[in-house]
Amino acid sequence: MAQSQTPWPSLPYDEWKETLDTIHMYSQIPGKIRLALSPHEPEWQHSALYVNSRGLTTGPIPYRDHTFEIQFDFLRHYVEISTSLGPSASIHLESRTVADFYAAMMEALEGLGIDVSINPKPQEVPNPIPLTEDTQHSTYEEADIGRFWTILSGVDSVLREYRAPFRERHSLVQFFWGSFDLAYFRFTGRPASPPSGANLIMREGADAQMICAGFWFGDQRLAEPAFYSYAFPKPDGLERAVIRPAGAGWNTDIGEFIFRYEEARAQPSPRAAMLEFLNSSYDAAAAVVKGRTA
Repeated sequence: MAQSQTPWPSLPYDEWKETLDTIHMYSQIPGKIRLALSPHEPEWQHSALYVNSRGLTTGPIPYRDHTFEIQFDFLRHYVEISTSLGPSASIHLESRTVADFYAAMMEALEGLGIDVSINPKPQEVPNPIPLTEDTQHSTYEEADIGRFWTILSGVDSVLREYRAPFRERHSLVQFFWGSFDLAYFRFTGRPASPPSGANLIMREGADAQMICAGFWFGDQRLAEPAFYSYAFPKPDGLERAVIRPAGAGWNTDIGEFIFRYEEARAQPSPRAAMLEFLNSSYDAAAAVVKGRTA
């Protein structure tokens, strides 16, 4: 199926939640494989996926004396597993249970001589069902995936443009399969202490001062796609900052700056509005942090 021809299609959360939940669980499998085999990096950056010209990819994963890569191709609706030695495997993306998809992935890896074990418990989701037992999530609608891919590709391009001029330590634009969002971090160079009682994910992911921006497709906290921005640790008074464009602002329930995707779509230039939000929210956070990011 061809990619959507609308640059910024609408994708209401409630209309594709079942497909969203399924592809979210699918994505955790290659994410966990990369996590299991890649050298450790700060803030979990060795676990993330990346947007490319076809979909989402792990990038090269080291394995013994070679590498392999797992890619979601959202244009052809396949998962492609390729190796630096030459052999490859494909899995059709279709409506099948997460448990069946997990089994197909592991069988394909075994056929390529790749032996890897992962924790089957999904991360950062309420009421997680082990991936090996999940027969609840099984919906894959190609039309919804087409709109998802169009938005994902476009937002990744916007975040890359926003990232480009920054000269200090910062991350790549990354897709985190736990929270199922695109995220980009700018670091102040100062350490931070994770919140009291933080779990392992927070302890390792919140050990540095940062200003983060990104995009998610909706969840229980905000049931619609939106851009977000926050500073960690949150500086006092950040919630009072006025940012641009109109319609963007602090969301008390979430504790972050939010710019709803539908607000961006309504602008004369959605891309310009997205960049305005990213730059304005960063400037506001950096000002409250008293220039420590400069």
